[in-house]
Amino acid sequence: MLIQDIKEHLTDVIIPFWKKQRDEEYGGYYGWLDYNLNLDKEAVKGCILNSRILWFFSNAYMLLRDESLLDEAAHAYLFLKKYCVDKEYGGIYWSVNYDGTIEDSTKHTYNQAFSIYALASYYDAAGDKEALKLAKELYKVIEERCTDEIGYLEAFTREFIPEDNDKLSENGVIAEKTMNTLLHVFEAYSELYRVDRDNTVADRIKFILDIIADKIYNPEKQRQEVFFDAEYNSILDIHSYGHDIETAWLVDRGCEILGDTAYSKKLLPITKNLTGKIYERAYVNHSLLNECVKGIDNSWRIWWVQAEAVVGFINGYEKDNTKVEYLQAAKDIWDYIKEFVFDKREGSEWYWRVDEHGRPDMEKPIIEPWKCPYHNGRMCMEVIKRNIDV
Repeated sequence: MLIQDIKEHLTDVIIPFWKKQRDEEYGGYYGWLDYNLNLDKEAVKGCILNSRILWFFSNAYMLLRDESLLDEAAHAYLFLKKYCVDKEYGGIYWSVNYDGTIEDSTKHTYNQAFSIYALASYYDAAGDKEALKLAKELYKVIEERCTDEIGYLEAFTREFIPEDNDKLSENGVIAEKTMNTLLHVFEAYSELYRVDRDNTVADRIKFILDIIADKIYNPEKQRQEVFFDAEYNSILDIHSYGHDIETAWLVDRGCEILGDTAYSKKLLPITKNLTGKIYERAYVNHSLLNECVKGIDNSWRIWWVQAEAVVGFINGYEKDNTKVEYLQAAKDIWDYIKEFVFDKREGSEWYWRVDEHGRPDMEKPIIEPWKCPYHNGRMCMEVIKRNIDV
């Protein structure tokens, strides 16, 4: 049974692993565990890592009602509030040192969004109004400092002076706007609106949905474009399989939270097309390919891409229950994860990535600033909540 299997994985593997990464001396959670399972207690602590951990434990508590999970969430919250927030200029830093001192003071819209996402969930879990207040302050930071007339900007100095977006650009381009940042601002605002129902946030969710539908989505190729200039013109031929399947279910969820029939009607055909194209194009050998750049597939199986594919295909089946192949694909990918992506060594979790033969990349760590329980933990919780079994 898929649900029981995944619930046991959440409670017996993912949660215990991340509890062990708690830093009792300096706060927050450790930032680096290498492939050989050597823990670096003095590694940089990414603010993305710690906000995602806050989100994870908050939602795990709301699902399982285990008080120890709320305690973990509170631990993450205290670290974020004390060290990740810039008390002088506002906003969230990119990263801090192990002891909470500033490591990289870059202000990135992506980082602000994940803190909103986490704080809104923590408010829901703990009823802490201070967390909601901070989430609203960061919402104002994004809206007042990180936007232009047509969308969302990316990278800034500590004082919010725009700078090159090297942190969320790749493949030789520097993007002035990205699909990735827009998606996670949308995700954050959806969660904030879910817990607070502020109509100004709802209006911005609609604004983002229009950008996704009219600027990001490519109807001819049935995919999202990824990297853009300032006017949302695509600057690279890339199909990000993981982001497309993730977008499909996150947009569906956001539309459900928003509750606006016109926007649901506008976006549902797009999310269905994204899901269908990913099934057709990227679901290969029981798993999902990573991406396609300039017509060439990248065949690495990335941990987060597999996790999002499980949720995305279950969501696709929910939206159209004639698509039983999606349900089977979700189960198939979960079996692949168990066999190849889950690192069965004691004291480990999931590999960062495996090759087309299922062999792990030994150069990649088990924990780093982007590698956390957000994707795989969320996958587990979504499967349990959706209660669709195979």
